[in-house]
Amino acid sequence: MGVQIREYSPLDEEHVLDLSLRAWAPVFASMRRVQGEELFLRLHGDWREYQRKAVRQVLSESAMQVWVAETDGRVAGFVAATVSEPDRLIGEVSMLAVDPDAQGSGIGARLTEQATVWLRDAGMQIAMIDTGGDPGHAPARHVYEKADYTLMPVARYFKAL
Repeated sequence: MGVQIREYSPLDEEHVLDLSLRAWAPVFASMRRVQGEELFLRLHGDWREYQRKAVRQVLSESAMQVWVAETDGRVAGFVAATVSEPDRLIGEVSMLAVDPDAQGSGIGARLTEQATVWLRDAGMQIAMIDTGGDPGHAPARHVYEKADYTLMPVARYFKAL
């Protein structure tokens, strides 16, 4: 399968939204199991609408650099990066998703590398990526660890009020 990484175009929006929801379905199912129904619903409501809004926001942010991976003429993944703390020279890979039909083919690694190189070329000295510690985020953690990102354990607690 030939993969081409190219800059995102607004014409890609619906493809990116569609693949994102399919890619994150198991992630949100995992978070629902970990968080419990009440907390999950308070945090995310209808997770599809929550995620659709989050992706649209990332795609429309002017400070965000976004690329898509294309295979056989169709969008199979995307990544977004930004300079998050210019004073500290820290950049962030803000969002990454790969179509479930293309997962395991190296597209996530290629997109992560694209964003990392862009951050380095933008003068950043540190690149960071946030992801979940639940079972649904295990594939993402695998991609980031293969790309030589260092895990910084963080404890985040939630309570429904």
